[in-house]
Amino acid sequence: MAAAPLYCVCRRPYDFNRFMIECDICKDWFHGSCVQVVEHHAADIDVYHCPNCEPIHGPSMMKKHNNCHRHDYTEPNDGTHPIQAGTAVFVQELQARSFYSGDEVLVPMHGSQVTQRFLEREGFHYPIVVHDLDGLGLKLPSPSFSVSDVEHYVGANKVIDVIDVARQADSKLKLGEFVKYYYQPERPKVLNVISLEFSDTKMSDLVEVPEIAQNMSWVENYWPDDSFFPKPFVQKYCLMGMKNSYTDFHIDFGGTSVWYHVLWGEKIFYLIKPTKANLALYESWSSSPNQSEVFFGEKVDKCYKCVVKQGTTIFLPTGENTELDKLLNPFLCPFKRLCPPTCLHYNNQNKLYSPMCANTRNLLWFPGALSAYMHTSIHAYITQEDRKNILKSKIKKIDIKKVIFI
Repeated sequence: MAAAPLYCVCRRPYDFNRFMIECDICKDWFHGSCVQVVEHHAADIDVYHCPNCEPIHGPSMMKKHNNCHRHDYTEPNDGTHPIQAGTAVFVQELQARSFYSGDEVLVPMHGSQVTQRFLEREGFHYPIVVHDLDGLGLKLPSPSFSVSDVEHYVGANKVIDVIDVARQADSKLKLGEFVKYYYQPERPKVLNVISLEFSDTKMSDLVEVPEIAQNMSWVENYWPDDSFFPKPFVQKYCLMGMKNSYTDFHIDFGGTSVWYHVLWGEKIFYLIKPTKANLALYESWSSSPNQSEVFFGEKVDKCYKCVVKQGTTIFLPTGENTELDKLLNPFLCPFKRLCPPTCLHYNNQNKLYSPMCANTRNLLWFPGALSAYMHTSIHAYITQEDRKNILKSKIKKIDIKKVIFI
């Protein structure tokens, strides 16, 4: 058997699990970590010269910035291209827009009032905001807990997903590199971390999720011990967003529910009711080729702006715009029993062929989320009658081992 080809200055085989970059001169491939090129910076390189070729051909050549309103900033700024979501110009205009007040739809509650009994009796028709956390069962680190503390408890070598907000593009980065970038006096890019799950780290001991989340979690209460699929870590996420971070409107995978607590900074949500009309508009907008060029909040009758301040907990679907640096402890997981009436989240995702929802067919009987609202996301639900049938009989006919949680 022929030996595998060797690459990079380290002379090792190609590794699909690590970011690598090709030299435009010698055509060899190099691990980003070996040549000090992080993945999100590689997108800015026009012609890459490796350490072996640089002494002869000079340094790598960077792409030229021609605009501040397109994901591809090399496009000419000739006024012919619309503004795209996430760019500096888009965020500027978003901050200047007028919206309906989130106070019109948010339900303020005391922590002790947010119980399983209350939600099963009253339903969950509006987002809930909690300022007084007593009785919520939530345990958190102090507001002095910093991004450096996250690195300390999780580990600098933890590889995380980051979003380059201006390009709305994902890349991989070690947590230590992100923290170093975060504390730079000048940040050339806005990076957003929205998927750091830390249940299997030392930081997990510092956080206890609200009792309502524990009591109504499908994963925690119904994941079979003998399942072929290991129980997923979906309980504890840490979000670290830089000022002016933005995530566009979207449907959460599998109808997951979420709570957020803003440890410090602030977070802004844009909320839209998931009516049949709004869901139809969303479906059309989401599948359009120019989706990033159209702000979905302008296509509906009412879009609500909700500013969540430091120390506040809120229960609602995910997605956000951030106008300050912030650190959050959110929670995502499927909830049992609570399925307020509107149209099926499943149908909407199925029509849009969302790759993150490939197993939604297995979850048809519980695609519910915590709120009858969407905010840069849309969640929909099964009917109240279907909910009763599920609780009484249908759920008994389903082989839980075949259910795949994404």
